[in-house]
Amino acid sequence: MKITILTLFPEMFQSCFGSSILKRALGKGVAEVECVQIRDYTKDRYGRTDTPPIGGGAGLIEKCQPILDALAAKKTPNCHTVLFSPRGHTYNENIAKSYAKLDHLILICGHYEGVDERVNSHVDELLSIGDYILTGGEIAAMAVTDSVIRLLDGAIAKDSLTDESFNVPLLEYPQYTEPYDYEGEMVPDILYSGNHEAIAKWRHLQSLLLTRQYRPDLFAKYPLTKQDKKLLAEAETGEMPKWEENALQKGHKFIKKD
Repeated sequence: MKITILTLFPEMFQSCFGSSILKRALGKGVAEVECVQIRDYTKDRYGRTDTPPIGGGAGLIEKCQPILDALAAKKTPNCHTVLFSPRGHTYNENIAKSYAKLDHLILICGHYEGVDERVNSHVDELLSIGDYILTGGEIAAMAVTDSVIRLLDGAIAKDSLTDESFNVPLLEYPQYTEPYDYEGEMVPDILYSGNHEAIAKWRHLQSLLLTRQYRPDLFAKYPLTKQDKKLLAEAETGEMPKWEENALQKGHKFIKKD
């Protein structure tokens, strides 16, 4: 797919797209990202793209002409156009997945005190990444681009996407690395048991518990199965469930002792 970003500050994206997973994905041709300088399309004799608001007020407003001319120059027949705006619905993983199916996504970054109202009627969608103030839409565009590209085939291993937070939707289970004992904090023994079925069950339980604790809004929407309810009920007793105890007994020789 292709992602076109209309911005007054294309240089902000160089480090973001020039490192890590995004750099590899773009290098492999998984996606194409084009940063377009809105200022190149202004008809202002001094090259300005902003002006004080008509009727008075604080700050400067981006003119509609440069934005809409840049948009017209970059639009393709099947593109989807997005303007970052506090009026927009809040971005989430489901929207990211829908964008990942597009051939061409155009993201328009506002800046300063906002954009001319008339720009709104020329885009397909208004989008917000949260209820807080940024100096411009560039950071929002980086977040959306990152979250979309990583979903494309070939960007990262498919197994890496399977258990991620918001895919289920549950928060991801805890992950550990060596050493086994770090200043008295131990890796759970079940992870050394070699019993993949028990490990999967433990991880799912942890996802349920973490989601209930930290994101009760997500937990309330999650359809609990009979197995889920049983796991939660066992956890509430405070005692080790039989399946975990059996897994530890059978895999005791693999469990770290120091």
